[in-house]
Amino acid sequence: MAIGKEKAYEAGFAAGRSSAGSHCGDAGSSRPRSRFRVVPDASTEVVGERASNAGVVLFSAVVFLVSFCAALGAAWVLQGELGVASLLIALVVALAVMSSVHIAQQWEKVVVLRFGKFNRVSGPGLFWTIPIVEQNTMRVDGRVRATSFGAEETLTADLVPLDVNAVLFWMVWDAKAACTEVGDFTRTVELAAQTALRDAIGRAGVAEVAIRREQLDRELKRILEEKVAPWGITILSVEVRDILLPKELQEAMSLEAQAEQRKKARIILMEAEQDICEMMDDMGDSYSKNDAALRLRAMHLLYESVRETGGTVVVPSSFSEGFGDVLPDTLKDSFKG
Repeated sequence: MAIGKEKAYEAGFAAGRSSAGSHCGDAGSSRPRSRFRVVPDASTEVVGERASNAGVVLFSAVVFLVSFCAALGAAWVLQGELGVASLLIALVVALAVMSSVHIAQQWEKVVVLRFGKFNRVSGPGLFWTIPIVEQNTMRVDGRVRATSFGAEETLTADLVPLDVNAVLFWMVWDAKAACTEVGDFTRTVELAAQTALRDAIGRAGVAEVAIRREQLDRELKRILEEKVAPWGITILSVEVRDILLPKELQEAMSLEAQAEQRKKARIILMEAEQDICEMMDDMGDSYSKNDAALRLRAMHLLYESVRETGGTVVVPSSFSEGFGDVLPDTLKDSFKG
């Protein structure tokens, strides 16, 4: 019985982990989208910096209570008593007042429609609407947004598949156009950036894409600005983060780079040898005219060879005869001895 309970517990625990993993995967793969409100993607915000709506909710509750009490007071003054009808009327008045008072955050713009037609853009701060007649259609975040996008296995002009990741910085400057000209402007901007990146990669070679990142950034920014300008969106910058080449191509490019470096090293060595030959030629002319200078140079080279190590040089007697003209007599006798 104990073994059966342990197996049942392990099976239930595994099932719970699998269900939790599936729920987490669903939450990561498909984000719920609201029809009436556009908010920044929660995955791009720092948890400790998310905006709180507690103040707005508290303000609405206070408005409701004040309106309800004021309506009851007015009914008491007019009728002298409070009944069920007075309570219902006060409740309707409080709900109408609460639905007509709104607060928009500093970074929010609220698109207001009147009978389905665009009326105005309100916010930030406190604003009023006419109950039933006007509706708050969308709340648009006007802060700078960062959208990550990429192109996987996109062929370049020389038919090389590349994986490119980039970041798009953009913001909404016209809330009316963003809400009335395009359905889901956040998703539309992301798809437009991905399409522009694929087109730009397809028009260039692999070497141009890998080396000229700044040129690719400017080209993508120009293309996206022209496309999203009618939607009230401005593109601040596009930055390519990473370019992944196929492993086989990386090895080939590495060999090519190594060969190029070896070529440059040999060229530099040959230039240095040429300079040394020219200098030796000039020195040979100088030493051919002065035997004493040549002997002094030989002594200097001999000194340099033993200066660092502190060693001793044994000079053969036949070699010492070459120093006969420049050495004193005492040294000549010591060499001969």
